[in-house]
Amino acid sequence: MHPRYPILLSVAALAATAMVRAEEPEVAYPEGYRSWYHVKSMLIEPGHPLFEAFGGLHHIYANAKALEGYQRGSFPDGAVIVFDLLAVERTADQAVVEKERKVLGVMRRDARVFTATDGWGYEGFAGGDPEKPVVGAKAFEACHACHQAAGPDFVFSELRP
Repeated sequence: MHPRYPILLSVAALAATAMVRAEEPEVAYPEGYRSWYHVKSMLIEPGHPLFEAFGGLHHIYANAKALEGYQRGSFPDGAVIVFDLLAVERTADQAVVEKERKVLGVMRRDARVFTATDGWGYEGFAGGDPEKPVVGAKAFEACHACHQAAGPDFVFSELRP
């Protein structure tokens, strides 16, 4: 084998990997999500089985398509659900107050694009920073594997009555 072949093969492999990464569908940061419909809030405290990963105050927001999905029981393409997780602090007078944002999780419905995760795309933004996505290509193991337990539409939250 010519001495340059291993180098050329390595360069070709890196280029192919970069092309695959460039083609992975993205879930964009949901600008303006706090003006969307507020679905519910929930506090996960010590003792809950998911406390280590998701302890804190959760606010769930839905865009108009996601609200339609909550109401119909089936989420259409274009639905976006935001999971806003904040740390909390208990004050001396027994109030629970929001502290720093831990992560902003996003689910986006597009059955054509997100085939490997049953039509849902997932992303998390560390500290709520649009420049710090943390899920990327790990959407199945980081998010969808758990969301499969939520039933046919893979959404855990429900509208408040």
